[in-house]
Amino acid sequence: MKKTGIIIAIVVAVILIWGVGTYNGFVQKQENMAKAWGQVENVYQRRADLVPNLVAVVKNYAEYEQGTILAVTEARAKATQVTVNTENFDEKEFANYVTAQEELGNAMNRLIVSVENYPDLKASDNYLTLQAQLTGCENRILTERNRFNEAAKVYNQSIRKFPSSIIANMFGFEKRPYFEADEGADKVPETF
Repeated sequence: MKKTGIIIAIVVAVILIWGVGTYNGFVQKQENMAKAWGQVENVYQRRADLVPNLVAVVKNYAEYEQGTILAVTEARAKATQVTVNTENFDEKEFANYVTAQEELGNAMNRLIVSVENYPDLKASDNYLTLQAQLTGCENRILTERNRFNEAAKVYNQSIRKFPSSIIANMFGFEKRPYFEADEGADKVPETF
């Protein structure tokens, strides 16, 4: 009887240690994902901070379509107002955030394409510097989105694997969304 009690105590202790380790692993992966998301927000904010400078430089050079500048300004305002709660990563919030950032990117692309009509502006040092910084931002955004997706993948895999999925279900760890390619991204863009 005493041996059976010791064996049961050892089995319970092993299960408890495994459960605590698994839970802590989920928390660590969740924090890594939140950190990666913070970097995504950081580079999007950097881009949003550069937009007013770009608009000001373009305004100074071009008698410009007011609608394009207004579209960029409005898209920037919307993109900086939409947030995502890193504790819960609601799919709808996430989709709204991504959409707002895509709208800003599209508006900026229209602005940059329209600049082609102004050779003096294209040669301006201020414009060239801002364009280089924005290109760098877009590259950082891609990099940080990829890092977030990798952190989300590691987390999602860990909560779905058996037997750790038991702990995940017990404590409410849920699958997190990924950044995905825009609809129609597989098609060649039309020229302007």
